[in-house]
Amino acid sequence: MNRRALLLVNRQSRQGQKRLPEVMSCLVQQGFELIAASAENPQDFSDVIRRYQHQVDMVIIGGGDGTLNAAVGTLIETKLPLGILPLGTANDLARTLGIPNSLPEASKVIANGKVRRIDLGRVNDKYFFNVASLGLSVKITQRLTKEVKRRWGIFAYAFTALQVIWESRPFSAEIRIHGKSIKVKTVQIAVGNGRYYGGGMAVAHDATIDDQRLDLYSLEIQHWWEIIFLLPAMRQGRHINARNVRALQGQEIEVYTRKPRPINTDGEITTQTPARFRVIPQALAVFIPRE
Repeated sequence: MNRRALLLVNRQSRQGQKRLPEVMSCLVQQGFELIAASAENPQDFSDVIRRYQHQVDMVIIGGGDGTLNAAVGTLIETKLPLGILPLGTANDLARTLGIPNSLPEASKVIANGKVRRIDLGRVNDKYFFNVASLGLSVKITQRLTKEVKRRWGIFAYAFTALQVIWESRPFSAEIRIHGKSIKVKTVQIAVGNGRYYGGGMAVAHDATIDDQRLDLYSLEIQHWWEIIFLLPAMRQGRHINARNVRALQGQEIEVYTRKPRPINTDGEITTQTPARFRVIPQALAVFIPRE
């Protein structure tokens, strides 16, 4: 018996429009009965999912982390499991879950894989899979245009980061965790739910997306060039051991700043400080590869 799936592809993603025929072919070969719905942009995905929720067994989304993030609230609401086809630039959630970038292989994961319940992060009223952050990463997001991502692909993150690092200036913040208040001078505060973010950097070397905790790090550097020396360690999440990096873990964290500062969730600027971060354990069912 064919499984019924709602297919949503972000046609504005780096690969979405040109690879849509290939996406549909791969899924049909795996025995899926597809409802392929279109929307003007990923922000409209929620309405589409609600419209078809009683006609399908799952939702398959093709796009990057921002595209997946746009639908997460409705996926929780409808309790439909999620199949992921990595069609974005970074695909950090897919990387965290071990989902291959190959479309035929990713389609097989949805068809033959297993369902795993993963945690979600939440900051104020916004969910996130990977990381929510303020400071340096927001400036990177503001400069990381669609044109830059289309032109440079995964290298766009490193290229843009190098452009803005030298402009970074520390700001004051208060972190509240486990009943304690910590005053910091930092260029970035990042709170991770999953493992990877920003094109393959790890928030912490032992982070997983179902460990029911949030991992915070604060880059408390004095000079912009100090970040350069941290970058190799950030690929493995080992930066949290550096003397100028503060690392904390918890299920609930609050961050306050003197004036509101924008916050980036999964690559999109969505909220601002004051911010309350919390983990939502086992919030969403996702298809992942079998061991």
